[in-house]
Amino acid sequence: MTSPNPWLLLLLAISAEVIGTSCLKLSQGFSRPLPTLVVLSAYAISMTLMSRVVQVLPMGLTYALWSGIGIVAIVLIGLLVYRQVPTQGQLIGMALITAGVVTVNLQGHPG
Repeated sequence: MTSPNPWLLLLLAISAEVIGTSCLKLSQGFSRPLPTLVVLSAYAISMTLMSRVVQVLPMGLTYALWSGIGIVAIVLIGLLVYRQVPTQGQLIGMALITAGVVTVNLQGHPG
């Protein structure tokens, strides 16, 4: 049996983290049971998957992708679901983060 593709696991870890973070507002400070369960479960899944990914991919690359993609996804969800419109400065910051993630990926990893 082959090991799962670490890139797929990373994408799933990012997705789980985004789901958990997106539900934080709905949990109302962990006072609503169902959204709280979603948050905690999603974070547990994300961390479990990340622990597997860093066994194969470089930790710095993994974290750069996880955080960069997660930031952009959360801002998009904030915009679409919660109607939280980012400022021009925030958009510039996210563009810089995205450029950094792309640069990290284009450079490959030593090995």
